[in-house]
Amino acid sequence: MHTHALLLIFAIFVSSAFAQQGVRPSIITGDVVSTSESKIVLKTAAGNVDVEISQTTEFKKLLPTDPRPSAAVAAAFSDISVGDRLAVSGFPSEDRLKHAARTVYLMTKDDIAQRNQADAQRWASRGISGRVAAANTDTGQITIEVRGLMGTQNVTVTPRAGAKFLRYRQDSVQYSEALPGALADIQPGDMIRALGDRSSDGLSFTAEEVITGAFKTLAGTVKAVNEAGTEITITELQTNKDVTVSIGRGSALKRFPEEMAMRMAGGGMGQNGQLGQTPAGGPPAGRAPGSGGQPGTGQQPGGQGRPGMGGGAPRGGIDDMFERFPTITAADLKVGDMIAVSSSRNGSDDKITAIKLLAGVEPFIRAAQMQQSAGGRGGRGGGQGSGFTIPGLDGFDFP
Repeated sequence: MHTHALLLIFAIFVSSAFAQQGVRPSIITGDVVSTSESKIVLKTAAGNVDVEISQTTEFKKLLPTDPRPSAAVAAAFSDISVGDRLAVSGFPSEDRLKHAARTVYLMTKDDIAQRNQADAQRWASRGISGRVAAANTDTGQITIEVRGLMGTQNVTVTPRAGAKFLRYRQDSVQYSEALPGALADIQPGDMIRALGDRSSDGLSFTAEEVITGAFKTLAGTVKAVNEAGTEITITELQTNKDVTVSIGRGSALKRFPEEMAMRMAGGGMGQNGQLGQTPAGGPPAGRAPGSGGQPGTGQQPGGQGRPGMGGGAPRGGIDDMFERFPTITAADLKVGDMIAVSSSRNGSDDKITAIKLLAGVEPFIRAAQMQQSAGGRGGRGGGQGSGFTIPGLDGFDFP
């Protein structure tokens, strides 16, 4: 379980505990920015809040594995450090910029790191991701297209009884911000992640947790960037129409290193819009994606890979590189640059909010265009018939 989700859970427990006592203080959660003798500056979703400490303030430490207040152990103000996460019950000022703390529940950054590492390992060894081909509410099964270095493979996902369903928010691929979902929400074309066990032949997967979202990827040429760096106008390559790309709080902007992009796109695109080259050490020709893994573990040679890697590439695969690319801002983009953008499918064709934006993608686009002009068959890449796949843009956040 992600630590943001843990914070929410113990905030609910705290609220419930105080409600039973007839007291209803407000609960805020966030990360510690700074501490002083009588104040903690807490970064919350709504902005920074000054948490005011008094002699009657209680401090308790919660365990990542058990966020119930009843399981908390005694703590002290001195235990709190920058980067720790807190849930604070107390009474806000009228402008909500201050919060008089009654009880402070602490989860240290070291506990968070250990929990995140354990979660990442769990999803890496038992996770799968891909694109939904079909969802059958009668049988309860989901057919997904799993991308590998040599192409795609269909895998049938069968949720266990009582499996957990989540749905990514329209403006976010953050696991921590996902909302409760259901099988009925899942549509063809959705991106999907599941946690569970893969069969020995790699063709079926039994899931205990399923998270899906409706996303699209498009590419275009930068036409304008506003002075504030909050909007980029691009001419979309597929339609030749202008699209306004909004840069929001959760938008991630990266640049594909030029030499790497040239090398990876140098072989053109293969079937299904995949890269035409297999890196050294990749699966040998003729091996089906996902074959050769450890029976019953869902693990492929070299590791199943973290969620959002396009379905089973080893950790560090093509879709896992995005977070390691150089970070940029809108001001780094120039008119004429080619970029690719992933966003939610919100029904709007002329304005989107960027979830991920990747510059330096021209080699991939040119390779796809050359293939199409030669009569080649493009893949799903952009989710809109754009005929190319941009490595890194299909990736999800992981718990």
